[in-house]
Amino acid sequence: METKNIKYPYLPEGRTILYVPENNIFIQSAKNYASKNSLDSAMPTGSVLVFGGVVVGLGANGSDYHKTHECERVKNKIPTGQGYELCEGCHPKNHSESKAIENAKQNGFDTKNADIYLWGHWWCCESCWNSIISAGIKNVYLLEGSEILFNKTDPSNIVRHQFDK
Repeated sequence: METKNIKYPYLPEGRTILYVPENNIFIQSAKNYASKNSLDSAMPTGSVLVFGGVVVGLGANGSDYHKTHECERVKNKIPTGQGYELCEGCHPKNHSESKAIENAKQNGFDTKNADIYLWGHWWCCESCWNSIISAGIKNVYLLEGSEILFNKTDPSNIVRHQFDK
């Protein structure tokens, strides 16, 4: 598992992000879950919480709010990674990380020392990092190349084409 020297919009002190290839079974599980369950058509994401090689929690981002309401963050030109709590559709409770953690707990699993695999992410927002740390999650894994693939500002991104293969 590789670490990279990437300037993330947010990374808590003492934490790192690790990377796995696309053929990793848990990143594939996160991709499949996002494809089938994300309610965010612009940036579908999925999270898989793993403990001892077993999937214990699943989460996909989004809510129905944006289908009937304009996004408050877009309307107010709030940059990515900021002001999620200002829009019901973008609220951290609707992020895949918090949903995977909640799913694991609802199913009776302890999240301490689990790992989380994230599809559709190139970094984690502060709210999600706070949830990850509070849950005692040990490692965060992203797809190799995600800093390009899922970065809306990179011209080589695959945003809106994440599931074309």
